[in-house]
Order: sequence, then C-alpha cells, then structure tokens
Amino acid sequence: MKKRKSIMSLAALTLSASLFTGCSSGDSGTSASGSNGAAEDGAPKGDITVITQRTDIVDTVFQDYAKKFNEKYPDVHVNFEALANYEDQIKIRMNTNDYGDVLLLPTSIPLADTPTFFEPLGTMDELSKQYDGLEEREVDGKAYGIPITINYSGVIYNKAVFQQAGIADPPKTIDEFMQALQAIKDKTDAVPIYTNYAAGWPLTQWEAVLTTVAGDADYVNIKQPNTDDNFVPGAPHYELYKVMYDAAKNGLIEEDPTTTDWESSKADLANGKIGTMVLGSWAIGQIKGIAPNPDDIGFMPFPTNAKERIVPLADDYTLGINVHSENKAAARAWVDWFINESGYPTTEGGGMSPVKGAELPEILKQFEGTDVKFETQTPAKDGEQGWVDKIDKDAEIGLWQPDFKKVIIEAGIGNRPDSYDDIMKGLNDAWVKSRAKVVSEK
Repeated sequence: MKKRKSIMSLAALTLSASLFTGCSSGDSGTSASGSNGAAEDGAPKGDITVITQRTDIVDTVFQDYAKKFNEKYPDVHVNFEALANYEDQIKIRMNTNDYGDVLLLPTSIPLADTPTFFEPLGTMDELSKQYDGLEEREVDGKAYGIPITINYSGVIYNKAVFQQAGIADPPKTIDEFMQALQAIKDKTDAVPIYTNYAAGWPLTQWEAVLTTVAGDADYVNIKQPNTDDNFVPGAPHYELYKVMYDAAKNGLIEEDPTTTDWESSKADLANGKIGTMVLGSWAIGQIKGIAPNPDDIGFMPFPTNAKERIVPLADDYTLGINVHSENKAAARAWVDWFINESGYPTTEGGGMSPVKGAELPEILKQFEGTDVKFETQTPAKDGEQGWVDKIDKDAEIGLWQPDFKKVIIEAGIGNRPDSYDDIMKGLNDAWVKSRAKVVSEK
C-alpha cells in the first residue's frame, strides 16, 4: 500500500477555495535550486524534454499544451517523449544522466534514492500549503514530486441506461445496487456490469474500493494487517467480492467473460451497451471522450452497507525534475504550469487537482453537501509499514492481481465447482498463516 496523507472532505475542499484562488507555484518562490535555464531578466529559457506515459495524447493534447505554455514562456522550447512501457523504459534511461528534464517519478525507485535522481521542488512546509499528496515523494522534509492528479475510485455508469431501467437515483447500498443491475438486465439490452475478465487488470480496480465497503479510512492500512478475519462473512473483502460473485451467478455480467475487450468496453459503456464498470476516475475522461452524449457518463461511490460513504483518493504519478537537467528553471516553469494551468489533472488526468482550493471536477459537484466523503487511506502505523503487502505476497493472495477475482467469476458462472465461501475460506486461511509470520518478524 502506498503511504498517503488524508485529504480533507469534499466540502472542506470546496470551502478552502477562497484561501488559494489564483495561487500559482510560479509565484511562490519555490523554484528548483540553481539558476541554469533562465534569461538575464530571470525568465525561463532554453530547450527541455518532458517524458510522459501518455502515448495516446502526446502528439495531440500535449502539443496544444506546449503552445499555451509558450504564450507565457516564449523562450522555452518543449520537446515530448512518450514511453509505452513507462516504468521499465524510464528505469533503463535512469542508468545514465539522460532521462529528460521533466518526468514522472517511477514508483519502483526507493524513496531514499529519490534525491539521487530528482531535484527538490521546495520544502514540505512551503509546498504543503499549496498542494495535497506530496508525501508520496518526501525526503528529509523536502518534496520531490507533485501529483499530476488525485484519483478517486468507484462505479462509472451510463445515466441513459439507468433511466431506461427505471432507476431514479444511484443505488447506495449493496442490495440496492444488485436490484439496479437486475433492473438493467430485465428492462434494457445493456450488460448490467462489465467485468473485463479477459483483460484481467481491470479486475484489480475492485480492490481500490475496499475503503468504501469498509466505510473506514483506517481499514486498509491499520485494521486489515491486524486482523485474522480478512475474508470472513461480514468483512469488507467478503462483502466486496460477493457483489462480483453474485453478479456473475445471476447473469448480470457479459455473456462470455473470456472474450472481453478493454478498448471496446469503453465504447460500449459510452454508447449505452454497458450499464456499469468498477474503475478509477482516470477512465472517466476516456469514456466521455467517445460518448455521443458525454453527460450520460456518471460516477457514483461503490455500494456499501457501512454507516459512512467514503470514496478513496489516491495520488497518481508525481511530476518532478531530473537533478542533472541543464535547464532547471525552464523545467520548473513547465511543472508549475502543467499542474496549475494546463487543466490536465481534471480533464485528461480524470481526477481531482492536487492544488488546494482548485475547482472540483464537474462530475463531483453532485456530492457537495451530501454525506459522501472523499478521503485517502490512513497511513500504516510506525513499525507496520508494508505489512499488508508482505502478508499478501507471502500468502500469494494477489490483492492487486486479477487471479482470485477470475476464480470468483469462474465459480459464479459455473465453470468451476468452488462455492463463494470455499474461495473466501481459502484466502482467509492463507492470510492468517502469513500474517502470523509477518507479525512475528516485527
């Protein structure tokens, strides 16, 4: 689990807007150290290379960004490189000093090694007044990366399909959600909930909503590693994946899960051939972008029987500066502009802006004044960091892998004899055994 700071509730985010409206890190005096890449008048200049993972928009949207950036910084020439397999390719590049000027900090780089590769952007005391989510790359009180967006996870759905099925309001509880899926099956031609079984990785998106099912931001990193009852009836994991199992068993998923296709599923949700999918906010822009009516695409929290409805927030990649860059002032100008002025965090990024007080995405404004809370998971206690990952790895459960989710779907549609309780018992037994091992090694 990534260590993340709790972010204020949606209402608090909205209320704080007046405190930071118009605030720009370009005016905050927190430029990267060094004066290289600046003209005599202090304005940034020179050539910089920005490396991104967005192969889909590097030749279109990013070119437009460069043009707008040059309206403010005409003496900076921005080059882009997009890597299809970002993590693996950028790690190879980082064996040299030639890994661009601005880039996304690889998640595989140990936190302690961050200063070896990246320029400090400012102190946490300074930058945390302006941005959320900086803890992901904090070393000795300095911030080395700013999140390109803050993601949230839940259910993306087609409003037109819901209307056709007679669903007036997005369901809140698990029973209401299952009833809604059944109504979609009975009254429309749409697939009620699409699993993307064949693609595999979309199944891992379900794990991201565990906090919502638990109704507790402490559950994932604090309570989960300290319980032997992780997959027993009534536990969040049990309730979460029971939705997947029941949907499969009741014929509420795609007719042949083994032939699913991720790219076509986005188009089918956009066109009303699919009712719902469990995904992160990063997918909203992609689906809206191909929808005949973008307003048909909605977002709702995953259903829960918990007293509190919490939508989990998580940092995306963080953006930083190569410590070996010869144009650090120009590189910093791009970082500041991209985060604060490009609009990427809420449009192409599909999440919330990390800038405190920034306007909320239109799709989330429906939750202002409601009981829905947007929060990050509480970090693990000192001495317990990484326990969940260690237990998961030792037990070979694969919380963030598709394997046991596929087993659940196969059992649900009758392709294997296991009952849901059999599957859960196997997972829980493995969890108990490995948890005892990890805790004893403390």
